[in-house]
Amino acid sequence: MATVDTAVVPTGGLTSVCDRFASVARDRAGATAVRSGATRLSYRELDARAEALAARLRAVGVRRGDRVGVRVDRSAEQVTALLGVLKAGAAYVAVDPQDPPARATALLADAGARAVLAGPDLALTVLTGADASGAALSGPDTPPGPEDTAYVAYTSGSTGRPKGVSVPHRAVHRLVVGGDPLAFRPEDVFLAHAPIAFDASTLEVWGALLNGACLVVAPPGPLGPGELTELVREAGVTVLWLTAGLFHQVVDAGLPPLPALRYLVAGGDVLSPAHVDRAAAALPNGVVVNGYGPTENTTFTCCHPVREPLDGRPVPIGRPIGGTRVHVLDERLRPVPVGGTGTLFAAGPGLAHGYLGRPDLTAERFLPDPFAAEPGARMYDTGDRVRQAPDGTLAFLGRTDTQVKLRGFRVELGEVEAAVSAHPDVRSAVVVLQQRADGDRRLAAFYQGDVELLSAELRAGLAAELPRHLVPSTFTWLEALPLTPNGKVDRTALAQRRGREREDVGSEHRPPHGAAEEWLTRLWEEVMEIDGIGADDDFFELGGHSLMATRITGEISAETDLLITARTFYENPTVAELALRVVEAAAEEGADPEVLREHDGAGR
Repeated sequence: MATVDTAVVPTGGLTSVCDRFASVARDRAGATAVRSGATRLSYRELDARAEALAARLRAVGVRRGDRVGVRVDRSAEQVTALLGVLKAGAAYVAVDPQDPPARATALLADAGARAVLAGPDLALTVLTGADASGAALSGPDTPPGPEDTAYVAYTSGSTGRPKGVSVPHRAVHRLVVGGDPLAFRPEDVFLAHAPIAFDASTLEVWGALLNGACLVVAPPGPLGPGELTELVREAGVTVLWLTAGLFHQVVDAGLPPLPALRYLVAGGDVLSPAHVDRAAAALPNGVVVNGYGPTENTTFTCCHPVREPLDGRPVPIGRPIGGTRVHVLDERLRPVPVGGTGTLFAAGPGLAHGYLGRPDLTAERFLPDPFAAEPGARMYDTGDRVRQAPDGTLAFLGRTDTQVKLRGFRVELGEVEAAVSAHPDVRSAVVVLQQRADGDRRLAAFYQGDVELLSAELRAGLAAELPRHLVPSTFTWLEALPLTPNGKVDRTALAQRRGREREDVGSEHRPPHGAAEEWLTRLWEEVMEIDGIGADDDFFELGGHSLMATRITGEISAETDLLITARTFYENPTVAELALRVVEAAAEEGADPEVLREHDGAGR
């Protein structure tokens, strides 16, 4: 039977995050728990701060079973907020501070949040009209148990409505305690770099704090590959998580010596074998691990430590981690023979409770597990097609639906299509994932309507409702959508459709002036695969995203030996503005790069 079973409960059983942390904090009271800029918190100090916050929450009526929003940038305060909410008996709902206010409000309303913590001072706002269905399950001083919800993580929804995944405490414990195959220890140093709303933050934060390790919090805002690896080196990070896209860029930029790094975990999408081999060769004291898994099974379902060169062979997703069972089943839920192709189902204590307030969708994806010994056990339909090797190692083959992965985020194309179609002048819309020649991926929207709309208008409307990764890079008006012979929209044809023309972004086109602007324009056109970029065009209005930005700043550094940070790029998103920053940086360094010699005051 194509089933791999490693659902062994960690020694000591599965406990709540709070109970495990309390035990660690007693044993490691004086050890450093969190480092964030100039802030250093010992386990004793973090515990005290979180207890004080929990008291504040209880004072405004937060009780066990409630949900509390956390909208705080990466910082020691963010970590305090997460722990404080759990100590109050509630579950946290992590909201990315960069999300549009309308989306943040909608998520908190969907979650029925009792209150929200926001900003660097952890301002506490009690939300009126909160859903009290989960409130007051017990008195305010009763701590949460293993089955209580620890957090609600929102993922893309195929109908246009995001889904809130309710993850219990025991699932977090199963992820980070147990040591198979990631054996964490008190001497480890974790980097908190993932967005708070991304479930990789579960591994980073609780992997450190439930093992007595140190959590180094990256500064808020974007970090380029060079800035990231320098932080890893300086902080002595031993456990690092990167999305597949960022991992590839970090490797391309050249991994510096990182002797302290034990685990470089990458995932969220298919990893390039060549990049994995290069990373493994550059890390003689560390191991590259391919981490795979949906939010519904708490960050990781399977992992594959790469211990020998791949030599071009696909990177397996590996075997289930401790506390996990997996089944490879056919469409009738029968086991597929070893070597055959089937759908992956995950089971064990890592499973989420389901989708908050969506019993119909929960019943559709969380099914009774007929292979389990314990009564009432469930398994989750991942929707991923896999093949199992004789040794139990799994290979990822693709999806059974239209869900895609983009820069580490799970994207239901239906959610984006619904948002585009909501525009009053759009009759119908189709969104596809396009893969570029350099391996980068982007969302491309195609729509029908009586008039061709400004791409800037569509992009601005979506940016007010959706997180940045869900906003398509391109918008194309079509008189008719291509159809397959059976009359369905030909998504393959749209995914293969290429166009380099500059979209109408609603601003006048100004040609570049001076060597710096001309050089940067050519660089942007190469990286973005767009012709005719103007000096005053906004990078993000052209459909640019974070990984493109890091490629551009990396090229600037390689050509000029000047460090232009990701933050500088984000704050100066036009060719003219960025050219001026490059020229100023060159003057400060006393440099005279060949590409800037003819500069005559770009952007002035």
